[in-house]
Amino acid sequence: MLIACVAYQDGRKLGDISVEQISDYVEKPECFVWVALKDPEPHELDAMKEEFHLHELAVEDVHAHHQCPKIVEYGDSLFAVMHTVELLDDGTLRFGEVNVFVGRNYVLSVRMRTEHGFRKVRERCEHEPPLLKQGSAFVLYALLDDIVDGYFTVLETLNTELEALEDRIFAQQEQKEARAVIEDLYRFKRRLVVLRHHVGPLLEGVGKLTGGRVPQICEGMSTYFKDVYEHLERIVGAIEGRRETVITAIQVNLGMIALADSEVTKRLGTFAAMFAVPTMIAGIYGMNFEHMPELHTQYGYPIVIAAIDTLLFRWFRKAKWI
Repeated sequence: MLIACVAYQDGRKLGDISVEQISDYVEKPECFVWVALKDPEPHELDAMKEEFHLHELAVEDVHAHHQCPKIVEYGDSLFAVMHTVELLDDGTLRFGEVNVFVGRNYVLSVRMRTEHGFRKVRERCEHEPPLLKQGSAFVLYALLDDIVDGYFTVLETLNTELEALEDRIFAQQEQKEARAVIEDLYRFKRRLVVLRHHVGPLLEGVGKLTGGRVPQICEGMSTYFKDVYEHLERIVGAIEGRRETVITAIQVNLGMIALADSEVTKRLGTFAAMFAVPTMIAGIYGMNFEHMPELHTQYGYPIVIAAIDTLLFRWFRKAKWI
């Protein structure tokens, strides 16, 4: 579906144009065209391929769907694949795909399986004519910057969720709750792994636009792409940091479970020892010996049992076993 087809000249919007007019503006050096598609039909993409002379391999990637994030140079044009991330109300992550074709005087953005729009990005670009005058390279930067900012929003929400999980570790009272916390931590770790898979590869792609042999289209924009690269570095680093935190939290939770089991074992051992003393004395006095101490003392037997159990109880209490 065609969302927008707009022509620009010297950093200012000329107006909406039809698909048939694209070739007229693309031929003008001082102009560039920005076309936005959403979940296009094959014939719509093929029409854009003819208008912009898109590289066949890049078009095949769009048709194939589910491409890994990347930025590839095809002659004097670029093809970028970026993934959008949305955190749903039930806590699951929904990923979309944005394919961007960038030429000297055109930008074609193709959104797939996402509701994340770029109206604000277009408005931002149109309100900055000096930067929009850079042409398609600035539009690519603006699209990248908007998608990367979305990663920060998701991370902030995940951080809040992780803090709540950490609080639950020390608030749990029963074994059943401890198991639930471990399951939630593991599910959280899996989401981080999936998020890293969708975000991490873009770091290498953006790195190609910040130094070394920068594509001709992006010359003069290295500083802006460097800013996006640094943001991505922070995001990838934060994801790895959260993964380490989750691993530590799981280990702490398992340690607390083991500690709780140890406390139960000590208490059971304490009561077993206290019951073992009367059993032992009863066993001794049950023998058929001729000479038995305290045999003719009326309260000797219960006094001995009570005295020993009292000493054991005080000793266990002092050791904080009970």
